[in-house]
Order: sequence, then structure tokens, then C-alpha cells
Amino acid sequence: MTNAHTAHDVLLRANKITKQFGGLTAVNEVSVDLCKGEIHAVIGPNGAGKSTLANLLTGDLPLTSGCVTLNGQDITGWTPEKISRHGMGRSYQKTNIFRSFSVWDNVRLSAQSRSQPKPFNPLAWLQHASHMADVNERAERALELAGLQNRRQAMAGAASHGEQRQLEIAMTLATEPQVLLLDEPLAGMGVAEAESMVRLLLRLKPLHAMMLVEHDMDAVFALADHLTVMVNGQVIASGLPADVRANDGVQAAYLGEDH
Repeated sequence: MTNAHTAHDVLLRANKITKQFGGLTAVNEVSVDLCKGEIHAVIGPNGAGKSTLANLLTGDLPLTSGCVTLNGQDITGWTPEKISRHGMGRSYQKTNIFRSFSVWDNVRLSAQSRSQPKPFNPLAWLQHASHMADVNERAERALELAGLQNRRQAMAGAASHGEQRQLEIAMTLATEPQVLLLDEPLAGMGVAEAESMVRLLLRLKPLHAMMLVEHDMDAVFALADHLTVMVNGQVIASGLPADVRANDGVQAAYLGEDH
């Protein structure tokens, strides 16, 4: 495997993006390519700028400089909703679900957000949501991909932490994204839950370009095709995981001798 990617491979490209908060440079000229069928992991200590980077890519924060393209189109300055509709899905560090709804209703609501507006129909309110076949099909596919088919009637708030993280990913999948940005999906998980999440991400990998922000190094090295290390808002190394792992600067700054 090489690090070279053709323009055809790259679904998302960030080119020298920077974010400044007053005198603080949180992200400093970071460039990232996300390609279909690959997982690009971004690691670094707390405060390195990883989540800020994700927020810049999704439009949750405006860029100070640089540009981002998605499917070859410049999306710099777009709203998060517009970027999402253009094919980007995002999960957050803190699980973001409707706890009082069932697993199925959570996923179906996400799928419904992608329905195209239809001509005005004064009787539309009479149509029950369960009759929306296209929405149900998207929700069903997302449930199956996330491995939650047998938990559809469970209340989201009563699900285990691992299942709630799976549910959040299922909700993201229901919007049919091409690019997935996952912010610490394994945070707070036990060994069995983490192994289940790793299997899920490997299942999703062939269908998506993925960026993974994660502190679980075992998971990172099990999953990543490409690895970028950030410290103090800057990239200190980027490349194949084995090469980055062996980098003296990375070992000193982050991984430590035990890795």
C-alpha cells in the first residue's frame, strides 16, 4: 500500500486548514485526505486540536484559512446541514441520541431528515410515518449495518453504553453519508464493547471514507490505513501506521516507549 492517492480516490480533502481563537492557533495548516475504503485515524494528546479539526471539516466551526472539498466540490463556508446533505456524517464525543425513543424511532427520524421536500399536500399530515417506505428502507439498512436489528424496540436510554454508541452510528448511517467522521467512538467502553465497535467499523470501511479520532491505541492500530498525529494544533507525523509508530518524534511526544 502506498500513501499516494489519485483525485478519484479522495472523497474529502482538507488543504492547509487553520483555526485561530484570538491569539490561540488551535489547528495550524493541517491537510488531510479521506478516501473511500480507508480509515484515516487522527491521534494526539488532549488539547492537540483533533476535535477542532473534525468541527472544521463538518462546518461546525468556520475556517480561519485553508479550504475543504467534498466530492470535488469546495464546501468551505457551508453550513453543517448543507455539508451533511452533501454526504458527510458525524458522531460526537458525547453520545447524541433521543433517550426516550426506541432504537428504531431514533434511526427512522435520522432517515426522515434526508427525505426530499414534496409538493404541498394539505392532507400530508394524515399519512402515518410508518407508510414512508423510502425512509423505512434507509432506516432498516442502517440498523442492519450497525448490527442493531434485534434491538429495534429497545428504549434508547435503557441500552448499554456500547449499544448507544452503535445507535449513534446507525443514526448517522441513516443519512446515507459517503464520509464518516467518528469522534472517539470507543470512549468509555469495556473490552467486549470495544471489540464489537472495531468489528462494526471494519464492516463500514469498504463503503465509506472514514476519519477516526480515538485514544484507544489498540483499536487505532487494528483499524487505521493512514495515521496522522497532532500535537498543539500541528501535524507532527502522517503516513502508514507502522511508519508513524516507529517515528522517534511521535514516540517522544505521544506514544511513549511502551508502544
